[in-house]
Amino acid sequence: MILTLSIVLIVASLLLVVLVLLHRGKGGGLSSMLGGSFYSSLSGSSVVERNLDRLTIIAGVVWTICIIGLGLLYKTQ
Repeated sequence: MILTLSIVLIVASLLLVVLVLLHRGKGGGLSSMLGGSFYSSLSGSSVVERNLDRLTIIAGVVWTICIIGLGLLYKTQ
């Protein structure tokens, strides 16, 4: 169980890093630097931004659940 939660935690952590970097900030963010016109044309769409927000929140919730689960499992050992 600990190994499974650790693997899910690592995947969720990497996914969170990528998703946060893809968000468009005040300076345009990494999303406008990577793809140029492709990402800039998509980033104007509110549907893409909403989906990116949802994916980031889901990855954050999974990450939080893994941290709490690992903490509880390590505490009982």
